[in-house]
Amino acid sequence: MMTYFGNKKIIKNYKTAFFCSRKCPADIILRSFDWAKNKKGKGECVISCCHSRIEKDVFDILLKGTQPLILVLARGMKKRWPKEIKKAVEQNRLLVMSPFDKMITHITQETANKRNEIMVNIADEVFLAYATRNGNLDNLLKRVKIKRL
Repeated sequence: MMTYFGNKKIIKNYKTAFFCSRKCPADIILRSFDWAKNKKGKGECVISCCHSRIEKDVFDILLKGTQPLILVLARGMKKRWPKEIKKAVEQNRLLVMSPFDKMITHITQETANKRNEIMVNIADEVFLAYATRNGNLDNLLKRVKIKRL
């Protein structure tokens, strides 16, 4: 059961999922910011999860733009949203998705893995800024065609 908040039509866009491990080299951080600014400038739809600090920072950069975005949660749908999220939803340029019951309020490795699989499955393209060797992202994304920084 998937729950939605925002513009469901965004799912029809060509979509790039963005992933980055929680720990990454400093040069990857800067290159990720450049990647986000480039995507923002072109108005391309990006799927994010805001799990790692870099994923959150990239999402925040994109949220300041005008392009469509998809945010996939690794928990149930939230009751309250920051004003930036509400504004993007009101502008019909954000879709928030969650495959979990609203009673699931904490992220676990299991819910993060399921969220990541959903992102890969709905994406037309997957962009991996950095993955820790043999980490969760590395293992998941070994099975799909990806672009790496």
